[in-house]
Amino acid sequence: PVAILWGSSFLWTALALDSLDPAAVAFLRIALGAAALWAYPPTRRPVDRTASPAILVVAVAGNAAPALLFAVAQQHVESSVAGMINAATPLAALVVTILLTRHTPGSRQVVGLLIGLLGVATMAAPNLVGIGAERVGITLLLVAVAGYGISNNIIVPLQQSYGAPAIVGRALIIGALLLAPLGVFGLSRSDLTPGSIVAVTILGVVGTGTARALNATLAGRTGAARGALTTYLVPVVAIALGVVFRREAKARMRGRCRLAGACLASRRQRSMTPPPLAKG
Repeated sequence: PVAILWGSSFLWTALALDSLDPAAVAFLRIALGAAALWAYPPTRRPVDRTASPAILVVAVAGNAAPALLFAVAQQHVESSVAGMINAATPLAALVVTILLTRHTPGSRQVVGLLIGLLGVATMAAPNLVGIGAERVGITLLLVAVAGYGISNNIIVPLQQSYGAPAIVGRALIIGALLLAPLGVFGLSRSDLTPGSIVAVTILGVVGTGTARALNATLAGRTGAARGALTTYLVPVVAIALGVVFRREAKARMRGRCRLAGACLASRRQRSMTPPPLAKG
């Protein structure tokens, strides 16, 4: 379910960008996601103030920044390409996990990491040749994915202590507040059409609030790197929707390479759980 919800978000972003400014899309998706989650009672569960710095990191690295970066990037690359680059999230999460735990990964993890990197590189390479704008877009996407890698690790102990809705809901609220100035400016430059309103609403409620809460739950239960492996399936959804609804060029899939990397990276030889969140 997470792969389907997240994979469709690139299509909704593209549809919203047809008449909305990127800053408006980023702000509205985060704000609508926060509103949708806040209506869910577990989201309003009390959270200790000592968790605030970590929630701020999740708000910036895992929500506000990627929302804006993906929206800007998708002005230069197709939605299917954005979905393919998003498949690098497990690799980013694994690298951050290694840095946090200072544990040497097992041989299967190293091989899985290299295969995954190869898969992402071969998927992105055809879009890096000859067009500077596409290089800019892909660079922005990679920065956003790095943010997801950081956020996925930070959110694990938070989710285990307070539950995903409570953490994601607060992170989305903070993210919406941070994006509000840019969002208001972006709305002044946007044309609110029925289609864009529907697209950004689905993007916010389903592709942001619901998807990120489910992803945080998975990360808390399985660990940051393994929890992010579901994003290896995101390109399949993103490519299919891009081809069917946007008539995008048929993307070159590296399914076997990507899935092999996911399988090997998920078979851990030793525990790589990030250190628990310190409470004062």
